[in-house]
Amino acid sequence: MRGVIWLVLLFATAVVAALTLGHNDGLVSVFFGGWRMDVSLNLTLAALLLAGFAIVSIIRGIDSLISLPERAREWRASRRERAAQGALREALAEFLGARYTRSQKAAQRALAIQSTSPDAPDAPDDPELRTLAQLLAASSAHRLLDRVRRDEQMEGVLQATRGQSTAAADGARLLAAEWAVDDRDAERALALLGELPRGAARRTQALRLKMQAQRQQRLPLEALHTARLLAKHQGFSSAAAQGLLRSLAFEALDTAHDVDQLRRVWQQFDPQDRDDLFVCARGATRAAALGAEETGRQWLRPHWERLSQLSGDERAQVALALGNVSAGIGGDWLPRAEAALGQYPQDPAVALAVGCVFAHRQLWGKAKRPLEQAANASALSGRDRRQAWRWLARLAQEEGDQERAIACEHEAAQID
Repeated sequence: MRGVIWLVLLFATAVVAALTLGHNDGLVSVFFGGWRMDVSLNLTLAALLLAGFAIVSIIRGIDSLISLPERAREWRASRRERAAQGALREALAEFLGARYTRSQKAAQRALAIQSTSPDAPDAPDDPELRTLAQLLAASSAHRLLDRVRRDEQMEGVLQATRGQSTAAADGARLLAAEWAVDDRDAERALALLGELPRGAARRTQALRLKMQAQRQQRLPLEALHTARLLAKHQGFSSAAAQGLLRSLAFEALDTAHDVDQLRRVWQQFDPQDRDDLFVCARGATRAAALGAEETGRQWLRPHWERLSQLSGDERAQVALALGNVSAGIGGDWLPRAEAALGQYPQDPAVALAVGCVFAHRQLWGKAKRPLEQAANASALSGRDRRQAWRWLARLAQEEGDQERAIACEHEAAQID
C-alpha cells in the first residue's frame, strides 16, 4: 500500500512539474571573470535541488560516521541487557519449576552479565534487575538450605536498597523477615519489619510475619493486637480468626503470674475479646488459680445473668468457670444459682457450678443432689467429675459418714 501511495505522489509531482515548468522561458545568466553563461531557469532549479540533496546526504553521512562509536556502545549495551533479561527470566522459570540449583546459576549469570561486560564496560547499571536477580539467587539458596549464601545475597540487597521505599526494597525486607521467622530469629524479623514504610507495614503479609514473630518472642498480647488488625483486613476466614484470637487471648492470660498482671492484661484486651465467653471463662479460671476469685466472678456475672441467651457450649464454659471461682462467694449469688438450676435441671455443667456454690456456702443439703448429678455425668471432663466426687467426699465427712467419704475419694481416684 505504501508503494502505491509513493507511485501516485510521483505521478502527481511529474504532472505539476510539466504544467508549471513546461512553458518556463526564463534564463539565469552567470558571469565569471570575462565569461558569461546563460542557463535555463528549470535547469538551475533542478541543479539547486540536487545540490541541496547532496549537501544533506553528506552531512548525514559525516554525522553517522562520527556517532558510529556511540551507536556501537548502545548496541552492545542493548545486547547485554537482553542477555541479562534472558538469564533473569530463565532463573524465574527454573525457580517456579522447583529447580533451585539451576535457578541460582541462572541468577548468578544474570548478575555476572550485569556487573562485568568486556564489550560494554561503561554501560549503565540496572539496579532493579540486579535486585531481582539477587533476590532470586537468595530465594534459591534458602530453598536449598544454604543459609550462608542466602544471607550474603540478601545483605547485598538490603544495603543497596536501604532508605528506599520502592517495591523491590519492600519486597526484600518482607522476604528477609519471612526467612528470619523460619529461622526462629524473631528479633531480626521485627527489626526488618520496623524498617518498612507505614503503608507497607500494614499489608497483610507484613502483619502475618509480625504476628508470627511476636508469638515466637512470647508476646501474646502484642500478637493478639496484630491478629486483630489482620482480622479487620480479612487476612483469615471468620472461623480461623476467631480461633486464633481466642488462643492468643488464652496465652496472654496464662502469662500472668499475679493478680495485678492479670488485671492489666484483661484491661488491655479489646472489648470483643472481653465479650468472648470462652476468653472470659479462661480469665476467671486463671484468676481463681491466682487467688482472685472475686475478680473472676465480676467478669462472669454479666454472662451468667444472660445464661438463657447462650448456646450449650457457651453455657457450659460459664458454668464451669463459676464453679472454679466459687470460693468465698457471697450470698447474693444464691438466688442466681437456684434460678439457673431450675431453668437447666439436666445440664451437668450448671449442676456442678451450683453444687460448688452451695458447697462453698456450706449448704450441704442443697449441694448434694447437683454434685451427684455432675459426678455421674459422662459429658463432663474427668477433672470436673473428680472435683464433684471430692466435694461429695467432704460432704460425707461433714455428715460423719466416713465410709461414704472413702468411697467418694475412691471414685475420684479412679477417674483418668
